[in-house]
Amino acid sequence: MKKPNILIIGSGIAALQLARQIQDQFYVRIITKNKITSSNSYLAQGGIAAPIGKNDRIEDHYLDTLAAGRYHQAEDLVNRLINDGKRVIEALVKEGAPFDKDGDGNLSLGMEGAHSANRILHSGGDQTGKFLVNYLLGTLTNEVDFIEEEMVCELMKDNKGTCCGVKTKNEEGTIRTYYASHVVLATEGIGGLYSSTSNHPSVSGDGMALAFLAGAKLADMEFIQFHPTLLWMNGKTHGLISEAVRGEGATLINDRGERIMENVDPLLELAPRHIVAERIYQQRLAGREVFLDISKIKNFQVKFPSISTLFSEQKISIEKGKIPVSPGCHFMMGGILTDDVGRTNVPGLYAIGEVACSGVHGANRLASNSLLEGLVYGVRLGNYLIEQGENCSNHHLMHVEQKNRKPITHMGFQPHELKERMMKSVGIIRFEDELNTHLNWLKSHPFTLNENIDSASPEQIKIYFMWIVSMLITQSALLRTESRGGHIRSDFPEENNEIWLKRKIILQKQENQLRVKFHEQNETKVYA
Repeated sequence: MKKPNILIIGSGIAALQLARQIQDQFYVRIITKNKITSSNSYLAQGGIAAPIGKNDRIEDHYLDTLAAGRYHQAEDLVNRLINDGKRVIEALVKEGAPFDKDGDGNLSLGMEGAHSANRILHSGGDQTGKFLVNYLLGTLTNEVDFIEEEMVCELMKDNKGTCCGVKTKNEEGTIRTYYASHVVLATEGIGGLYSSTSNHPSVSGDGMALAFLAGAKLADMEFIQFHPTLLWMNGKTHGLISEAVRGEGATLINDRGERIMENVDPLLELAPRHIVAERIYQQRLAGREVFLDISKIKNFQVKFPSISTLFSEQKISIEKGKIPVSPGCHFMMGGILTDDVGRTNVPGLYAIGEVACSGVHGANRLASNSLLEGLVYGVRLGNYLIEQGENCSNHHLMHVEQKNRKPITHMGFQPHELKERMMKSVGIIRFEDELNTHLNWLKSHPFTLNENIDSASPEQIKIYFMWIVSMLITQSALLRTESRGGHIRSDFPEENNEIWLKRKIILQKQENQLRVKFHEQNETKVYA
């Protein structure tokens, strides 16, 4: 009997962690629209947060996570993430994952913003994502098949409404349909919707659009984290400067030499990201340039080799110590609503990693909790799927057909125009008039994809997906009439706990009902 077939869409750490968990029980196929290493995970610099230091506690990491997320999370899920995360990281360390160590052979644990202890594991100094992705790839067997440069353009469902496969298209116009017992979205975030971003250019919300079109529930789409320190040169961003640099003592100054975080937050440069990003943005609006002063960091090139290479490529002097910075889109806290193992409300469809709204990040993700989430949910979903294995039907069919391209009725706009408008109107600081202006602009560019999506090119499909996700984010930002975490409204500058506590209770009841329904359908254990 053939093994059941599992499709994973995306190739970041969550996808690879899942693949290695299930490769002995399933035939795993990973599909990505670019190359395997074209992911945010591969670009991740800072590291992975876990309370494994001698003087650290699970409770402290839990409280730091809640505070950074402005208490918008499901507290039980945060607690489980930290507990499970500690075990997952300890297992990786034990098996020899390439985490940096100090001269005595102990794990080197760094500090990042909003953390109360040194708990950031890193690899290669500032190349954690690259090292970990390569490590996970090295653990995969021939039971994992990679398909590169095919864009998933549609989720397929059977006559019972169960997700049973995907439809893809490549640049030559070939359409392929892959069937599977389970389909997992691990497509990361939405950075490609913004003109300034730390994300890989290909990451533009495809997974969320696919899920939305398939009838999956999405939540918290207004909560987007803007990283404070992207390298800013010649009017645009050129890459991320890890928060770990501030953890090593770098300060933020303006072109007058003033330290801009003084009297803003007690944690200064290590305040939660939304606070630092907003402060830099305000300085730039006032006509001030902002710099990261790294002059006090010893052995900078040894500690941050990839960032040093970035500076060299842009002809920036490390010795002078003043690095021009500006915020940019970094992480999506919201996304496809899932339960505690990654199931969506669409049977057969799962979501893990940044594409999912798992309930652990709230209104603002704590630094270096993202890779932790991907690793934990990769294990959890893997254990769940293995337990379901004997109930899986075998779908090994693959239909291939060639389609001639036909133009869609209305292409709408060019991607760069949407990105600039998103940065201006749905960016770091928002208010009703700008949000409505952008929403009306989106509505004035409707899409008609004839009878189905087969007639569109991959580029047209990408723009269509961008339009959908931009619409969802903008409408969500209009609905939340308060400032909380990564969602900052200049017309509603305060957190409105009275109104939104009521809304949170309603949403939690809905989410709990969703999770209860999942467990009634198939009773599950606690996975870690």
